[in-house]
Amino acid sequence: MSAQQTSAPAEPASTDAGAGLVSRLRSRLPDRITRATRVLAWLVLISNIVIVGTGGLVRLTGSGMGCETWPYCTAESLVPTRELGIHGLIEFGNRTLTGVLVVVALLAFLSVVRMWHTRPELPRLTLAVGIGIILQAVIGGVTVWLHLHPSIVGLHYLVSAALVALSAVYVARVYAQPGPRRRAVPRRYAILTHVTSAAVLVTVVIGILLTGSGPHAGDDAAARNGLDPIFWQHVHSWPAYVLFALTLVLFAASFRMPQVLRLPLWTGLLLGIEILQIAVGLWQARTGLPIVLVNIHMVLAVCLVAAMTAVVMHLKAPLAVLPAADGSTAGS
Repeated sequence: MSAQQTSAPAEPASTDAGAGLVSRLRSRLPDRITRATRVLAWLVLISNIVIVGTGGLVRLTGSGMGCETWPYCTAESLVPTRELGIHGLIEFGNRTLTGVLVVVALLAFLSVVRMWHTRPELPRLTLAVGIGIILQAVIGGVTVWLHLHPSIVGLHYLVSAALVALSAVYVARVYAQPGPRRRAVPRRYAILTHVTSAAVLVTVVIGILLTGSGPHAGDDAAARNGLDPIFWQHVHSWPAYVLFALTLVLFAASFRMPQVLRLPLWTGLLLGIEILQIAVGLWQARTGLPIVLVNIHMVLAVCLVAAMTAVVMHLKAPLAVLPAADGSTAGS
């Protein structure tokens, strides 16, 4: 009994020590936006774009089944064996990069977690990105289990595009001033922007369907979706050219929008990516879909999503920087 009585107080003491350690560690985290916060925000966006390129490399080199199962690479080994060759290394390399994305998202979360009450959107966005990356890894595993079924492969890419969009939102909000925001452009311009973003979505989805009908299945035994790739190349081009026309209007009209929004920059970026994307798309279609051009086209598609997200995010501005009725700003 005496031994139990003397050891009883140890538990709350240990708990207090652990709580104190957590408190000290938390106090070392930043409580405001710093240079490191912005760097990590860009790393979140860039890493989610880069993994689209490495994922494309897996598919375009026929390495989709380089690791024959998931989460292990083989039934007996977590890492690729010599028998799997270069395809196993390529597939496993892409899986490893997922771990890097999780670490980057975690660091980004830690860089803003103390702002939960002052800037709640920042930790929530990083948390959403982190959860999305883990979900994406699971979808990748299901893709392997179903031997690269084109529908699951397409979903895998679509989730990547969504993560890029979410990451672009995070970058925009890291640079934005805190406080209430409201639309700073005419309603017709905002509607045109959202119609353009819908055109981006349609273009990307049809591009995914087109890829599911083409020759780059990721493995010789993988199924195709049965669509006519020649016909669907034309179908893919229709919303792409509509998107280009809408973006031209957005860019031309952006010079009449409030300068604080910097919409000429963001719509100009969107337009530039579209011009490059159209050029690469035409080039790859006329040269038999070389894997280098197809991979560039895939990466540019998510860059297009990021640029479109940036345009949407800059339709609003903090009330403090918007002109009041007398021409002054709310903060003056």
